[in-house]
Amino acid sequence: MAGSGVASIGECMLELSGQTGPDWRMGFAGDTFNMLWALHALSRDRPATYVSAFGDDPFSQRQIAFLAENGIGIGSSPVISGARPGLYAITLTGAERSFTYWRADAAARQLASDPAALSKSLENQALVYFSGITLAILDNAARKTLLTVVSKARAAGSLVAFDPNYRPRLWTRREEAQAATVDALAVTDIALPTFPDEQMLFGDATPQATVDRLGQLVGEVVVKNGEQPALIAEKGTVHEVPAIHVAAPVDTTGAGDSFNGAYLAARLAGHNPAESALRAHRVAAAVVQVRGALAPFETLRAAFDNQPAN
Repeated sequence: MAGSGVASIGECMLELSGQTGPDWRMGFAGDTFNMLWALHALSRDRPATYVSAFGDDPFSQRQIAFLAENGIGIGSSPVISGARPGLYAITLTGAERSFTYWRADAAARQLASDPAALSKSLENQALVYFSGITLAILDNAARKTLLTVVSKARAAGSLVAFDPNYRPRLWTRREEAQAATVDALAVTDIALPTFPDEQMLFGDATPQATVDRLGQLVGEVVVKNGEQPALIAEKGTVHEVPAIHVAAPVDTTGAGDSFNGAYLAARLAGHNPAESALRAHRVAAAVVQVRGALAPFETLRAAFDNQPAN
């Protein structure tokens, strides 16, 4: 039987942001970590585990310490001698971001190198989460290992959530990404795609087409589409939940990941899909009004509970 914890699998990178002149601010971020940050903030009593692989350099040590300082463990994730984290820098034009990456030899690419350790990290979790980026940083054999371990966790009672999060630059061929995504969906209970990604990857003409395609594979589907309504398919019914317009966003980094975290927090708390999506939209709207991928816990909680922030 699954326990009460939540585990997210992927790559937490060094983030350089807030560039003003020659000065940059360093933080830690990555799609699956951004999601867990929000989920952890909104599920205060649930143990949170970030499952990856880490180096033994000072930056990796600080990364692990940062997680611990915020109540997030690393389970049995391997610490690999001589390895180091990936790095990316955010540049902004208005609120829109672009990224430059240095990640080819990142430690996280070895997150499935020890199947027994990976399996141990996923034991007794209420929820296991991963993304298309998790798949993309692994070679084919490691992807198969990951999906085998996730499937075992699911069979043991864990709910599995997956965001396809297609990033063409991380894949050698579109067809490879398609095949890996379909394999991941086969072990998924809740799919959290973004429509423009699905349009690029599978050629879906509309969000409804994404719902129709994924609804044949997964029991619960939530299609995000920026400031357009989210479409939710569950138990044969489709709901449309309007997004929240933000007139002057500051930084859109992490908005979709935070939506996912809030949606899953709400579902784990017993809210229905439509109410969960409404709360997730509120959280995403709050996140785009702060700089960086990780909004303060208080900001996330106030938006989730629809209360004025202090």
